[in-house]
Amino acid sequence: MSNATTEREEAARLPEGDVIRILLEEHARIRDLFTEVKGAQGEEKKRIFDELRALLAVHETGEELILRPAAKKTAGEAEAEARNHEEEAANKVLADLEKMDVSDPEFDAALARFERSVIEHAEHEEQEEFPAVRQGCDEDQLKSMGTRLRLAEKMAPTHPHPAVAGSPTAQRLIGPFAAMVDRVKDALTRSGGRA
Repeated sequence: MSNATTEREEAARLPEGDVIRILLEEHARIRDLFTEVKGAQGEEKKRIFDELRALLAVHETGEELILRPAAKKTAGEAEAEARNHEEEAANKVLADLEKMDVSDPEFDAALARFERSVIEHAEHEEQEEFPAVRQGCDEDQLKSMGTRLRLAEKMAPTHPHPAVAGSPTAQRLIGPFAAMVDRVKDALTRSGGRA
């Protein structure tokens, strides 16, 4: 079982801009944010959860659009589809968590269950999907995928959208519009307006 430290160490051994390096660094940050949310209260807890929610939303979109096509070829279609189905389920839970008050005791219980499923999903990727992609792609391909991943994440929705999660086709068609709405919503929330 990996942890944020081992993910960062493994990422540091990979070339800068490599898609797997970027994803490992994001996995480590996701673990950190889960820990931070659990240790926070009030507005700070909400702020950290919002950061976690946004990172998970853009991370999963990026994986679905950039990593999964390569994983289908290298790790097999069943592996790629299993990860997409996990992301689809996680997106639904994340949408439910987003609607909850972070001070509600049920939020903490739901977050703990969600954290376990997210960590299990990340470990599947790290043990099954990432090695196959690294083995099946050369360094230039991995760096190109890293560049495309960063672009996809910049244009990805920052809130969960269960209707498109797990489907790269739906992500391509609906994702940009959802992302635009999400970013306006985020800006309004930061400025004190209602979203």
